[in-house]
Amino acid sequence: MNAKLYHIGFGRDDFGETPPSIALLSGDPERAKLIAHSYLHSVRLLSENRGLNSYAGLLPNGRSLLCATSGMGASSTSIVVHELVQVGIRLIIRVGSCGSIREHVAVGSTVITSAALCRQGAANDIAPIEYPAAADPFVTVALAHAANTLNVKYHVGITASVDTFYEGQERTQSVQRPLLRYLRGITEEYRSLNILNYEMESGTLLKMASVYGFRAGCVCGVVAQRTVKEDIVLAEKNTAIDNAIQIAIKAAEQWEEPYQ
Repeated sequence: MNAKLYHIGFGRDDFGETPPSIALLSGDPERAKLIAHSYLHSVRLLSENRGLNSYAGLLPNGRSLLCATSGMGASSTSIVVHELVQVGIRLIIRVGSCGSIREHVAVGSTVITSAALCRQGAANDIAPIEYPAAADPFVTVALAHAANTLNVKYHVGITASVDTFYEGQERTQSVQRPLLRYLRGITEEYRSLNILNYEMESGTLLKMASVYGFRAGCVCGVVAQRTVKEDIVLAEKNTAIDNAIQIAIKAAEQWEEPYQ
């Protein structure tokens, strides 16, 4: 009997004879669909349960790959990641979008997260606040190598992974009330700490990977330049996201499990 997981809507038996061990995880279900149908062959829809669209398919080299949806934010991500590990996934690469807080990290480029400043409630249920949210070093190198191979502009560094898009990322023009005192000036504070970008899921994913014993990394397309304005730069969004996808696909295709 195939035990389908409650939230993701599929189980191990749904993979067939070639179960994947690698998943590309996107917040947006349409991005998961785009990755599956643009880069894989023999694609099968596994589930659309709760809008958490998941697809299984094969990379050009024949490796099985899962394209899954985390939903927005850390709480949803934590649920999906738990269930992906239960169905046998051993490497998760988050493919997302982010906002730069540094002048040299331009819209259209990508950020590969080496570690995250994790300001997320869900992560505090996984491990203490002091517990590091660090990407697997082998995955980080694989992503950087893929970016070099593809000649895609990228940056490797620390990400601020926070729970909210507006208040938590100090969008003062978008929030029609004074921000809490600890959030006023926090972007400049993070900039002084050499943090590159804001996003909303990687911190919890990376803590979970260390605690539960799987590998994880994160690559995000830069879609906003917070040193200039708060808004998403829609004209560059598709380029940025496509760059992040290509890096993740190349890394997954070339991945070799390192000796432990």
